[in-house]
Amino acid sequence: MERLYLEPTLTTPKVFFDKESGEFLIQGKSLPEDVKSFYAPIISWIDDYIKNPNTKTCVEFDFEYFNTASSKMLLILMNRLNELYKKGYEVEITWKYPQLDTELEEAGEELDELISIPFKLVPKPEK
Repeated sequence: MERLYLEPTLTTPKVFFDKESGEFLIQGKSLPEDVKSFYAPIISWIDDYIKNPNTKTCVEFDFEYFNTASSKMLLILMNRLNELYKKGYEVEITWKYPQLDTELEEAGEELDELISIPFKLVPKPEK
């Protein structure tokens, strides 16, 4: 399975999904003009991955900012991972957020409540 790499821009996050290394990362800002077309290949990649997943899947979300439209796509993505978890695979989500950013912290807490995957909230030190 080919890895998925999307270069970050001013409005889209870096995306690096690599089945072979087991690294799954979405990092940066997410406020694309067309959120569905940006997230479609990511969700499609996860759908393919779920057909033959690793024994353990750890996904790291490390946002500086994301808009409401992006949060809906993140929930779709996490629901796909939740399906994998319910099939008995080991899945873990790490949600990193700037230490003093209560909005991003609360967004992580809300997403955590909507899925059954083990979910780690990790505050990042201020720069």
